[in-house]
This record gives sequence, C-alpha cells and structure tokens, in this order.
Amino acid sequence: MFSALDHKHMAHALRLAEHGLYTTAPNPRVGCVIAHGDEIVGSGWHRRAGEAHAEVLALREAGERARGATAYVTLEPCAHHGRTPPCADALFAAGVARVVIAIDDPFAEVAGRGIARLRDAGITVDIGLLREQAYELNRGFFSRIQRRRPWLRIKLAMSLDGRTALANGQSQWITGEAARADVQLWRAQSSAILTGSGTALADNPRLTVRLPDTTPFQTPLRVLLDSDLRVSITNHLFDGGAPTLVYHDATPAQLATSVSANRSSVEYHRIVRTDDGRLSLPALLQDLAARDINELHVEAGPTLSGALIAANLVDELLLYIAPCLLGDSARPLLVLPELQAIGDRSTWRTLEQRQFGPDMRLLLRPNS
Repeated sequence: MFSALDHKHMAHALRLAEHGLYTTAPNPRVGCVIAHGDEIVGSGWHRRAGEAHAEVLALREAGERARGATAYVTLEPCAHHGRTPPCADALFAAGVARVVIAIDDPFAEVAGRGIARLRDAGITVDIGLLREQAYELNRGFFSRIQRRRPWLRIKLAMSLDGRTALANGQSQWITGEAARADVQLWRAQSSAILTGSGTALADNPRLTVRLPDTTPFQTPLRVLLDSDLRVSITNHLFDGGAPTLVYHDATPAQLATSVSANRSSVEYHRIVRTDDGRLSLPALLQDLAARDINELHVEAGPTLSGALIAANLVDELLLYIAPCLLGDSARPLLVLPELQAIGDRSTWRTLEQRQFGPDMRLLLRPNS
C-alpha cells in the first residue's frame, strides 16, 4: 500500500513535527510534507496553539505547486473551525490529489471527519503509515483525549544500591551535570510537573525548566499535592517563576490563610481524600486532563511515587542510576505495599538505555 517514497516523506514529516516538542501543548505535534514524487514542494510543522497548523504552512510554501501533489501529514487534518480554519478544506482548495495520514485524530470534533471530508471531495486518502511513531510523538495528547488523564512519567534518581538520599535527607547531587541537563529536556516537553509536600518541605525545589535561551519552550505548570497546606509560602514553588496549582483538602481557615498570603500565580483546588486519608490520585489526574495537561512529569519522594505505581497510574519511568553506594540506612527509591508472592511483582520493560557522563538512564514502561 505504501511505497519507499511514501515512507521517506512521512519520516520527514515526523521529524518536522518533533520541532514542536516543547511548544505546541495542548495541541498535538504535527508535521506536513507536500511532494510531487521525489520533489518536496512544501513543508511545515505546527509551532504553537492558536498559530497556523502544519498543513497550512506547507501549503503556503508550496503555492500553486500543491495542485496534484501528495500531502503527508502525521495526524488527521482537522475538519472544524477552532482557533484556525479546517485544514481538510485548505488541502482540498489547494488541489491536493492524495493525502497520506500517519494516524487518525481522536479529538471529538475531528475523529474521522477530516478523512471523510477529504474523501468526499474526491481526494485519495491513505491512513496508517508510521502510525506507531506518530502515536509516540503525541502520547500525551492521545492519553488526555482517550483516557481522560495525562500521560504520567516519574523521574527517579538512585544509587547502585537503590537509594535516593542519605538518612538525613541529603540528596544533592546523586547524579552528575549531564544527567541533570537531560532532566531539563524532559521537564520542558511536559505540560506540568508534580511533586508532593514531603519533597517540597525537604528539598525546596523550583521545578522550573532551565534550558539555553536558544531553546524555545512553554513554561510547565507546577503542581503541588499538599493535603493540609503544610508548605510555606516562602517555598520556591511559590516564587512566581512559573504558575503553581496546589491540590489540597484543607479547612476553610487554612485555605483562607494560604490564599491571602500567596501570589496571583498560585491556584488552589480541593480534591477528596480516599479511605486511607490521602488525596485521590485519579481525581487529580482527571482534573489535570480537564485543564488540557497532556504530559505530567513527576519528581517526588518514595511515598507519592510508590502510591502512583501501586495505583497503576504510571505510564513511564525515567530512572537515572549513579555509580555510587549510599548504604542500607539511606532512603529507599519507592514505598510500595508488601508482596505476598513473587508472582505479584511489578515488571517493566526497557525502551531505552543511555549513558550521561558516569550515569546511566533507563526509560521503562510497565509490562501490563
């Protein structure tokens, strides 16, 4: 069904889409190539929500040469009026003869309508070329639309003996500069960064992105899980360096004190507690999805990270391993329920293994 040339052009479109890795949220990352055979006459990628879509930019570059051409698009062209006009109509108006689509769009206002509109206009439409790669590029977008929760990634750093900090809490720095710089790229591609009150009190993190000025990125939302509003307003999470959302189940008096003392860039949202007294993690993820959060990056302690894993809410682990030993009195990687049988263990598969200076980084996903 698809030729070697089709594969070549769609691979190019996917590379273009990757340029939007840090800037398109909550929109998906999309690339488009318009070609006559071997010759590319137009190309484009979606840069930012509210700006022109990839197809429109590629058509502008192609001009009259789009007539009779094939358009390669990494996601089904939209068929509705949002912030921009429908891309399916733009492709038809330009006289494109064929459209090759990597993957269909699950968004309710598109969801097959873009494909139908193109076919109704007499355009040949082929779907499914490099589908898996297109899905991976927008796994957060697909998760938010299809599962009503963000794609959840936990970042962890540990010693060779599986420890994250000394018994006194000291943890800076287990890993080296190269590994910490890699973390910044993962933060930048996320819509939000989550931590718990324990980590906020112990480490006073900023949870901001620190990248060179030449790298454009959107500022992720900082999310704090603080059931009783224990974290002081002097904490770096409230410094105005990025917007902060605090989930809690505090009393009205506690809330009034925090709200009156804090900046306008801080929002408070109450969620219910579960039977064990903790804030509901599914409720948190549902609310974040409603706020258009595609990818949630978690940098938290062993209790919150373990609770997310135990609840089967983790899609990905970003695990940095430093070649050092901290000893059995140091703090553990995760707090997990005790197992009664070895067959009940949580198993993961390794997607990627990379070296950053002396440290190793594993990218893992659960087997089930």
